[in-house]
Amino acid sequence: MPGSVTLIECPRDAFQGLPRLIPTDTKVDYFLSLIDAGFKHIDFGSFVSPKAVPQMQDTQQVLEAIRPRLGQTVLIAIVPNVKGLEAFIQAGSIRCAGYALSVSETFQQRNFRQTLQQAWIVVDELLKRSQTAGVDLVIYLSMAFGNPYGEPWSPSRVVSFVAKLVGRGVRQISLADTVGLAKPQGVHELFSVCRQQFPSIDLGVHLHGRPNGWEDVVMAAYSAGCRRFDGALLGMGGCPFAEDHLVGNIPTEGLLRLFSQLGLMMDVTEESIQTALAKARRILASYS
Repeated sequence: MPGSVTLIECPRDAFQGLPRLIPTDTKVDYFLSLIDAGFKHIDFGSFVSPKAVPQMQDTQQVLEAIRPRLGQTVLIAIVPNVKGLEAFIQAGSIRCAGYALSVSETFQQRNFRQTLQQAWIVVDELLKRSQTAGVDLVIYLSMAFGNPYGEPWSPSRVVSFVAKLVGRGVRQISLADTVGLAKPQGVHELFSVCRQQFPSIDLGVHLHGRPNGWEDVVMAAYSAGCRRFDGALLGMGGCPFAEDHLVGNIPTEGLLRLFSQLGLMMDVTEESIQTALAKARRILASYS
């Protein structure tokens, strides 16, 4: 029997860096097309300050519009702090909160205006509150494969972060290649070590890359045991700190082709995503 992989579709990451605001109705229409396509995990929004991420200021309105059609779809929303988590909980219908903890001190300060010392306090507070509320928490370990700031990085540093998170009770962790620095060998080695040392957690990857060459990095993670992959249709999005417009999310349609060739089971197919793909192209053309 063929195995399976879980695909996390990330329109939040795809949209947040676009310079022109996407109308709420357009977002709703797009998210409904993702649900209709069969995606069971959608990273759809964030509860952050509108000044920090203007594109996400209508997360609550989008949620209200798509709520009746969710079915078994698991929504993920990013929170920067406990205040964001409280808004997340009050919103209802969102089953998983995400928080970005960086291996890089510089990126943590640029991303959430927190020192790493402050960020670890936030992690503890988020865990306590999410457990009380009965919602899941996924930690995105940013800069897991290196950073562009010349700061210390090593696989052992990343493993130590994972160990601290697991020790605190975190059960979902995604190793994030924030600026497209990951190489196949490094991805394989780091994921293998984390998988072997922490077999009980749900461990995935959130990779960024150029339009060509990402397949080798994805296959390195897969061969190391990864079965949870984040992506975005058309490879939209990515981190502005990459300072390279070609570095974006891994294209979901590419992941589908790659994993289909391996005979793996997925919730969506190349056929089921065609309507969503067409809408993604229109959004990218209109709001870039």
